[in-house]
Amino acid sequence: MEPLFLAVICGCNAGLFRKALHEVYIPRIHRGDASFASNVLGVRGALLLALAHFFEKERWGSLAEVSVAGQSLAEEDQLFVLTQAGRYLIHTRGFAAPEARVCYQRAEALCHSLNRPLVLVFALEGQWRYSLVTDRLTAAMQIARRTYSLAQEQNNSALMIRAYRTLAVTLFFLGDFETARRYALRGVQIWRSVGVQSSVEEITTPEVICLCYGAIAEWHLGEVSLCRAKIAEAISLAKELNDTHGLAVVLWCAAALGQFERSPAEVERYACDMIELSTHQSFAFWLTGGEIFRGWARSASGSAAEGLSWIEKGIADWRANGSMWCVPYFLALKAETLHLVNRTSEALEAIREAQAVVQRSEERWWCSELERLKGVFLAAVNADETEIEASFCEAIGTAREQKSVSLERRAEAAYAEYRTQKASAAGGRGFRLPF
Repeated sequence: MEPLFLAVICGCNAGLFRKALHEVYIPRIHRGDASFASNVLGVRGALLLALAHFFEKERWGSLAEVSVAGQSLAEEDQLFVLTQAGRYLIHTRGFAAPEARVCYQRAEALCHSLNRPLVLVFALEGQWRYSLVTDRLTAAMQIARRTYSLAQEQNNSALMIRAYRTLAVTLFFLGDFETARRYALRGVQIWRSVGVQSSVEEITTPEVICLCYGAIAEWHLGEVSLCRAKIAEAISLAKELNDTHGLAVVLWCAAALGQFERSPAEVERYACDMIELSTHQSFAFWLTGGEIFRGWARSASGSAAEGLSWIEKGIADWRANGSMWCVPYFLALKAETLHLVNRTSEALEAIREAQAVVQRSEERWWCSELERLKGVFLAAVNADETEIEASFCEAIGTAREQKSVSLERRAEAAYAEYRTQKASAAGGRGFRLPF
């Protein structure tokens, strides 16, 4: 493939953009609709380097000016190049890559001028992913609703699955687990009944994402056995479809489920799989997530100091690309580990930082647990009893409001343990986080 990539680069440098695209990139690198270099060889970094030469230097979204007659890219060609660049920017730099957002915004304008509603959904989804991880979730929900309206207008089953995927994911992180599960199940039902084939141009196949987010929503709703079956199916389906990016997402969800269930061995296994896959496929975003989960698994297995270093490095790398998404959850994992190494005051600071991020991002899916942990840590440092009681009651109330049966049970158990210890001779002193 290297000579072909060099041919594209040389052609673009010579101003032969149309020739480079139609004689080399599409037929020999992309191989028509097969996305061969990406889906088979996984050389996304090389693809991105080649595509960069269709743009002005360091200006993604601004296609280079043509100086050779007959070599300008038609609007259809521009749309193709923009969506290709957006796809590989997300793969290699993560959902928070501003360059990908710029490409998808430019692609959206072209979709309107060319009347390409099907491709418009891709462009909106690219912007939705960026908004999901960098902005307030209400902004992401606005884009998800636009996607849903467009899918309805087109009366297209494949588009409806994707629309349900965007709604389900956004609602999950807003903490509306019941509605998130309902939308995820609708997407899965369409896929099962119609047998829709996903495009090879997908960032992730939507049926895989519907399965895994439906699963973790079910964990919250107390349906653990259904949850595990769906996660297993999602992993199998991602492998069957050769959806490597979707597989990374499912492994992330599987690791999170293991952490919810307090199973360090399970988390370690999925984290290692995620790290190996992300390293091979150049998925920097998911690689960092795998490292954070590995850190939690090590800390929960008795190597807290080692685990803490993994978690802190992972959070720093995760935030370096501008992502707020899941930062409150990761800070909760850091807080647990700080508490294990008797740095409970710092653990409380991590919880407060997490809650501040929640205020900016509106990501409320782990709020109950943040309050529960806050109550545990306040009790451990013998804080004011009223403040401790308020944290536990807030944890229980939030879980009930969100209908998270699992987190409600956990918060009630921690509160009961606190009250038992408070009634003992120790007066509540020495309260420790129950794993």
